[in-house]
Order: sequence, then C-alpha cells, then structure tokens
Amino acid sequence: MSPNITVYLFLFVLLFFRPLHADDSPTAYEIMQDYNFPPGLLPKGVVKYDLDRSTGRFHAYLNDSCAFSLEGSYQLRYKSTIGGYISDNKLTDLTGISVKVLFLWLNIVEVDRRGDELEFSVGIASANFPIDNFYESPQCGCGLDCVNGQVSKLRTKSFVSSI
Repeated sequence: MSPNITVYLFLFVLLFFRPLHADDSPTAYEIMQDYNFPPGLLPKGVVKYDLDRSTGRFHAYLNDSCAFSLEGSYQLRYKSTIGGYISDNKLTDLTGISVKVLFLWLNIVEVDRRGDELEFSVGIASANFPIDNFYESPQCGCGLDCVNGQVSKLRTKSFVSSI
C-alpha cells in the first residue's frame, strides 16, 4: 500500500468511526425530563452540566447569575452554578437557587414532584405549584414573558409552614 493511500485510509477511519460529540449527549433540560421533572425548573442558558448517575449528584452551569420575577410576588435568583442531587421525582440538597419571600431571600433546598404538582421547600416552609407552570424555561431578566416585558401569571398555593 502506498503511503498516500495509508494516510487517506487512516483519515477515513478517523472520520467515519469517530466517537460521539458532546452535541449528541442529552441537554440538561432532557436530563430533568429523564427524572420526571419539567425542563422549566432550569432557566434558559444552561451552557453545560455534569451528572454522576450512580449518586445523582449534579451541577448545571450558566454563563452568569440569573434573576427574574414571576407573578410579581415571586423573585427567583440562580447563581452561575446550580447543584444538588437528582432522583426520580426528587431534587435534594439544592444549592444556587433562592426565592424572595416578603423581604427575605431563602434558599430553595428541595423540590418534590407529587403527581401534577411540584412542592418547593425552603426548609421551614414549602409551596405547591402545578407542574404545567414549568413546561417552559424562564429567561433571565424577564421570566416567561420576554416578548412584551410583562410578568407571567403563576398559579400557586402560598408558602406554608411545615412546622
């Protein structure tokens, strides 16, 4: 075999049998769905994630921190790195997500899916929301209604004490 044919054959093998690119791996939003959560729990703009499927430990990364309002009364803030543990219908030990309740910023530490509702816990209090509020991912700055700059309506049950 001539050296040129060997080089071409080698290049063909490299191109044809190359490993899957990162583009072929599921997105962070698809991973959420794999665990029975809607993709809208994460804001638009997740640039990468890591997941240890054996433990459920995950991190999702945004380019920058992110904040927006929903229904005017709920302000949410995401740090550039969101972390925790994920399993079917349950997110625990969450870090990097907080909600403003009255005048206080409280960390959302757990999310449980219970049928068609999601229960968000800040430790001493929790609130339930219909799951269909989270089928669309909010956008940093304007939440779910970025076209005309108005705040979207979120159906909710108020935060109640778990004590």
